Amino acid sequence: MKPYLALLSARFRMLLQYRAAAAAGFATQLFWGYIRLMIFEAFYRSAAGPQPMAWAEVVPYIWLGQAMLGMMPWNADSDIRAMIRTGTVACEMVRPLDLYAYWYTRALAIRSAPTTLRAAPLFVLAGLFGGMTPPHSWEAAAAWVAATAAALFLSAAISTLLNITLLWTIAGDGIVRLALALVMLFSGLVIPLPLFPDWAQPVLRWMPFGGVMDAPFRLYVGHTPPGRLPLVLAHQIGWTVALALLGRFLLSRGTRRLVVQGG
Repeated sequence: MKPYLALLSARFRMLLQYRAAAAAGFATQLFWGYIRLMIFEAFYRSAAGPQPMAWAEVVPYIWLGQAMLGMMPWNADSDIRAMIRTGTVACEMVRPLDLYAYWYTRALAIRSAPTTLRAAPLFVLAGLFGGMTPPHSWEAAAAWVAATAAALFLSAAISTLLNITLLWTIAGDGIVRLALALVMLFSGLVIPLPLFPDWAQPVLRWMPFGGVMDAPFRLYVGHTPPGRLPLVLAHQIGWTVALALLGRFLLSRGTRRLVVQGG
């Protein structure tokens, strides 16, 4: 574990240096947060009947989505993509480390460092001027923290799986665009999942994407009782393990007969 913890620490600290990019991302997320608030406010004002999620719950749900945007597993590691394109990925295969664990650790850093830089100031401004409210209760706050930690590991497992597919697609543009659409729609980023039709709810609850955003957010706003945290964690951890096993299997197959591009 020591080499991977050292890698995680080094990668995390390196990504924290991109403060200008974090500031630009923060401004963009703040802007889109207000745009989404206006859209949903118009929807709630024009709704004829009660909705499955109260407006007071939707407001912090939207801001949480903007604050945690960096955790979304919707793109591949640019460094790994470049290594596969140029052929230097061969050097990765001779490292005295487990390749899957190495790439997974990189994914953890990539998903956590930008989120750390952007989330805190966005919470402050959204709380002062955007209607962001604190967690529903202390129990909800603790449940949200635990579910967010599990969501980070799930997001890293999805990201690592995307990286592994580059061994076949090389460029990865197709799979990344597909992942972008799936993650945005089915995680709750575009529309909170409780607002989807009733017939879609069983499918949405089964899919892994809700565990990245929707599940922690609903614990925060009190839409999901804190007592359901064990079920939420079981869903997140189960998908993390399943995707990790799938990733290891595909990585083993992909490196068995690897045709190096470039050189």
